[in-house]
Amino acid sequence: QVQVAESGGGLVQPGGSLRLSCAASGIPLNTYAVGWFRQAPGKEREEISCISRSGGITYYTDSMKGRFTISRDNAKNTVYLQMSSLKPEDTAVYYCAAPGGTAGRCPRDHTAFDYWGRGTQVTVSS
Repeated sequence: QVQVAESGGGLVQPGGSLRLSCAASGIPLNTYAVGWFRQAPGKEREEISCISRSGGITYYTDSMKGRFTISRDNAKNTVYLQMSSLKPEDTAVYYCAAPGGTAGRCPRDHTAFDYWGRGTQVTVSS
């Protein structure tokens, strides 16, 4: 059984930083591309970033560039999302996901992400 799990969320003040982690069991995460997404209350899920299997290719949604950095440690089978200069509008549930069948490449279509975590809450508030 495949399980994907995010960790590292919490309450942070505006301007602060957090690092989220994504790990998995049941699949060798180090052979998959991994994407980070978020969903705020009342809003649609949006993609933040994706990193290829090797870590050599990364994509960011334009609005996320500059404050969010995706990385991975394949020896630890873990993918990270470093978030800085956080704003109240970054409050959301953050998810990581892995696509099957893309040979480690980031897909353009979100429906290609097969394995999803349950999410971790990030709240930015003073």
